[in-house]
Amino acid sequence: MHRDVETMTETTDEPGPNDRVEVIRPAAVLEARVATLVLSALRRDDVSTGGVWNASASVWQRYDRAWNGVGGTRGDAKLLGTVAVMYDTPVRNEVTIYRVTITPAGGDLGWTVDALCDDALAAGGLTLASCPRAEISNAPKADPFKSRGSGT
Repeated sequence: MHRDVETMTETTDEPGPNDRVEVIRPAAVLEARVATLVLSALRRDDVSTGGVWNASASVWQRYDRAWNGVGGTRGDAKLLGTVAVMYDTPVRNEVTIYRVTITPAGGDLGWTVDALCDDALAAGGLTLASCPRAEISNAPKADPFKSRGSGT
């Protein structure tokens, strides 16, 4: 299956000026049943409980190990990559994957956009290549977790 991906390098002040960013076009869509399976698996594999995923409302972050810092903080765990998602898009209860970032640490360990997505999607029985696709026009232009100003 052919994947239409636009590759670009996003250069920002902090963090990760060398991150590799790929915008997924058309975006990958998880229908409600699959989205529930994937999100449940990511929660079970949470970095705060010995896993490697930190899933929030807009990003799924993959680390090299569980967080081991004081009080449940990141410690020396390294961020390998981020899957940017939108919930309830294009319709209610669906999840759309529209951007994937591989950090230099992730690239050094051989992580690719496909491998990162496939790792997240495994519980739903999907791969990035096998996901249904949709054109979306309301995807955020910039990564909300990238700093845009100095002193941050």
